[in-house]
Amino acid sequence: MIDWMQWREQFPVTQKYIYLNHAGIAPLSLRVQDAMRDFLSDATNNGAVHSDGWAATAEACRRSAAKLINADASEIAFMKNTTQGLIIAANGIDWREGDNVVMTAVEFPANVYPWWSLKARYGVEVRMIPEREGTIQIEEIEAAIDSRTRVVTISHVQFASGFRTDIAAIGEICRQNGIWFVVDAIQSVGVIDLDVKACGVDILAADGHKWLLAPEGAAIFYCVKEKQDRLINTNLGWAGVINPRDFLDYDLTQKSDATRFEEGTYNSVGLYGLGAAIDLLLEIGIPQIERRVLDLTDRLIEGLASKGYRLVTPTDESQRSGIVVFESDQYSPTELCEMLERENVIGAERGGVRLSPHFYNSEAEIDHVLSALPD
Repeated sequence: MIDWMQWREQFPVTQKYIYLNHAGIAPLSLRVQDAMRDFLSDATNNGAVHSDGWAATAEACRRSAAKLINADASEIAFMKNTTQGLIIAANGIDWREGDNVVMTAVEFPANVYPWWSLKARYGVEVRMIPEREGTIQIEEIEAAIDSRTRVVTISHVQFASGFRTDIAAIGEICRQNGIWFVVDAIQSVGVIDLDVKACGVDILAADGHKWLLAPEGAAIFYCVKEKQDRLINTNLGWAGVINPRDFLDYDLTQKSDATRFEEGTYNSVGLYGLGAAIDLLLEIGIPQIERRVLDLTDRLIEGLASKGYRLVTPTDESQRSGIVVFESDQYSPTELCEMLERENVIGAERGGVRLSPHFYNSEAEIDHVLSALPD
């Protein structure tokens, strides 16, 4: 039995707020703060004297990130955000005029504009599948695929509804058709158990500042080993080639693993924080975290339904995540968010009201939120 209250002590934000905006920007734990402070203290007092230790910490973070999604460390690169990873994916395909990309019409813009930009440059068509009653129909995705489809890209969890996509089913469709499968996992990694191998994911991108409970500006990028040579590296920098420290011995030969996609110097303080955050999650266990968060959202959904609120989020547990979105017939989302803020409840307005608890939130907090909402 996990003592969730013990883990709650890692998050000082709980002393002031009921923080339910992990789908936006998450607060940091004391462990993450300490790790980042250690780096800052070292860099302040010693400059780069201990830079070998910085590199070792980055590699430890890479191994932890790989473990988190069941990848190999050689398949993980560090990015500054999710968008950068998706841009590398979109620009790296060997496009031909008339090719197409299949995606949904409810993606966060980070997973839209990199693909839309291909039309002007390469004549690539983007086919957008609509959301129906808060869900994405896999049959419609499959029906949109033809012989010129090169990529299917989708968010594992949709930011505006909390709908969880069956990416294993889509991954199998992509395998059968020889199509790249690209996943925006920023709303799932850290809270939903995810196995990139079992799901047939070719490329995944996720920043750390949401469910990973890490700082902004430190993201993970996964590219399956078998396809790294096929992804054109349009952003090749000095850090992506072999022997990058031989500064005047220029050699365009790229590294043999995913670090070829790392352009230059790391955000070292961010990686100290990201590594500490991932290790905290791994210590608890992602399956345990997922169950805990689904239990909290169950409690929230049941309470909202009993008070007459209209749920945007699907109620089927297999289609849910850590996000709950709801609406009222009497109050606007803005009015409801303002009511909650007066009670120090931090959520977000995303069409409706979006609340997104993590494992350290409590049942008492959920009950307080429900009591603060008008009938």
